[in-house]
Amino acid sequence: MHWKLLAVAATVALAHGPVAAQTQGVSKNEVVIGTIQDLSGPIAALGKSSRNGMQMRFDELNEKGGVHGRKIKFLVEDHGYDPKRAILAAHKLLEQDKIFLLLGQIGTPNNVAVMPLLFEHNVLSLFPFSPARQMFDPPHRLKFASFAPYYDQVRQAIPLVVKQKNIKKPCIIYQDDDFGDEHLKGAEDGLKTISMQLIEKTSYKRGATDFSSQVARMSRAGCDLVVLGTIVRETIGTVAECRRAFKTDHLCALNFDQGL
Repeated sequence: MHWKLLAVAATVALAHGPVAAQTQGVSKNEVVIGTIQDLSGPIAALGKSSRNGMQMRFDELNEKGGVHGRKIKFLVEDHGYDPKRAILAAHKLLEQDKIFLLLGQIGTPNNVAVMPLLFEHNVLSLFPFSPARQMFDPPHRLKFASFAPYYDQVRQAIPLVVKQKNIKKPCIIYQDDDFGDEHLKGAEDGLKTISMQLIEKTSYKRGATDFSSQVARMSRAGCDLVVLGTIVRETIGTVAECRRAFKTDHLCALNFDQGL
């Protein structure tokens, strides 16, 4: 439903006024919109739902005649949560398919990799499926974000949790990329406001499936809270490992993942 609403917002933006026929991806009868999703990687469940929600909305819109008489041509590419594949997919959409805008691409590292290409082609990055600050900062006339940032979520939440739970040894496990780095910076800056710091931090490579060494490191440090800068599958794997190592899943519970 979330992505159906984003597709609605995209069509409202198109409907706000007539679009010049000479604009890339816009013809007399058609507007070409692209998206790049994870359809085969670790967050494919989210990627497929995103694609389906947007496709449903555009199908409904086209059945009613489209926007200003123009039907929506919706093109979907798969990056498998791999920035290199995202760049290849973006080149295809931009240079071969000539899209008008890129809607709801999933994944922080993938959006970070693709945005420069969009801007080179004067193409909108509309509502990327990522709450990272890079989706709107630094500001750019072609950037349109829709989430509260990971950084601010973590920065605001961790001091409250630490105080409420009387935490003495906060730690973090995070994905080793732009996504995880936003969680790490948020945790560090949030703890600074209460004169504390992470006593242990460790990362994993994107696509990892074994988190035993990371959780063991948390255990050796005596962590009483572990912030998880992890995506869906990796969150499940890390919490499962926490249950084995700590005999509880409560320590590895402060997670701000939205599948990115």
